[in-house]
Amino acid sequence: MNYETKRDVFEAVWNRLSEYRVFFNGWPREAIDEYKKRYNAALPDDLPVIPKEVGEWLKNCKHDECDLVDAIVSSVNSIITSRRVTRWMEDHFDTFARAWVLGGWCVEETGEVVKL
Repeated sequence: MNYETKRDVFEAVWNRLSEYRVFFNGWPREAIDEYKKRYNAALPDDLPVIPKEVGEWLKNCKHDECDLVDAIVSSVNSIITSRRVTRWMEDHFDTFARAWVLGGWCVEETGEVVKL
C-alpha cells in the first residue's frame, strides 16, 4: 500500500527542480517559497459539491459556533431548514462533513468555490 500524499510528490518534484537554477531563471529563493506557501493554503482539487442552500446552512452553523454533530442533527430535525436541505442532508451527511472540515466546497448550481 502506498502512503505517499500528493504533498509528498509535490515536495519531491519541487526539491528536484530547485536544484536547477536555469529553470527558475535566477528567481530569488524567497519568491519560490511564496509559491510553496500558496500551495499550502490552497483548497484541494476534489472539493465536495453541495447545493447552495446547504452551503448557507453550513455557513450559518459555523457562524453560530455549532459543532459538526449539531449541524447535521439540527438540519434534519429543525423547522428552520428547508425540506430540500433536510432531504439532501439525510443522504449526504458525509459530503457535508467533508465540506465542514475543509472549510470549502463547490456550489452545485453555479460551480462557485466557497472558502470560509
